[in-house]
Amino acid sequence: MLSELFAIFGNPVSHSKSPLMHNFAFYLLGYNGCYGRYLLEDGQRLRKTFLSLGLSGANITVPHKEAAFEACDWCDEFANKVKAVNTIVLRDGKLHGYNTDGPGFLKAIDSSTKTILLLGAGGTAMSTSILLREAGYRVAILNRTPERLVPFIQNGFECYDYETLPPNASFNLIANMTSAGLQDDNLPAPISILQPLINNAKSCIDVIYGKDTPFLKLAKQANKPTQDGSAMLLNQGVLAFDYFTDHKFTLDQIEQAMKKAFLL
Repeated sequence: MLSELFAIFGNPVSHSKSPLMHNFAFYLLGYNGCYGRYLLEDGQRLRKTFLSLGLSGANITVPHKEAAFEACDWCDEFANKVKAVNTIVLRDGKLHGYNTDGPGFLKAIDSSTKTILLLGAGGTAMSTSILLREAGYRVAILNRTPERLVPFIQNGFECYDYETLPPNASFNLIANMTSAGLQDDNLPAPISILQPLINNAKSCIDVIYGKDTPFLKLAKQANKPTQDGSAMLLNQGVLAFDYFTDHKFTLDQIEQAMKKAFLL
């Protein structure tokens, strides 16, 4: 019996720990699946590539989450709301889209946090911001270009670019939702903007995992508690695996299997 094939699409994608997590879970839970990675440069080719590879499912990372939404035949209510997809499952010849980013982030943060500033205005920020607001958090978005903020403004979010952010702005949690620092030494915003925000914050989190990014280093210099994206990666991966395997296992079974990938 041939294995079901799964993959993660992104650019960059070589750093992704998703194949290790999912393959550990497939093996330990006795599911006949195999998970790889695919460097996708053009998001408009996502659907064609998915089908040509004979995949049963895929995860989508930056910068293709909005393109993944457009590629799907059907999306669940949350993915439709945020117009971004990070999990695709093939069912009856149709691409079904889901978004597990928001739930993954929500589970990863301290529940005592009340106000959150998201750095960046991509698909991860959109899905996360909507779920956080529905959970009762005050959420604001900071992005370099005001054009990218338009969908957030239309959704009623508090939005700023580098020119409009108040000098005394204060939030409990600062979260980097960009890829800055993933393959370079860039900060997600100018240091002149970040330092006051970090100084006024209680903690900082970066969705990038497995790396002490420049953003996290800056937060540590200010003696702020920090967290990388490992918990979010695990949480969203558990939910994606649940969709991939059509709910054959409990979420706890999946989580315990996937956690072993972080021990390597």
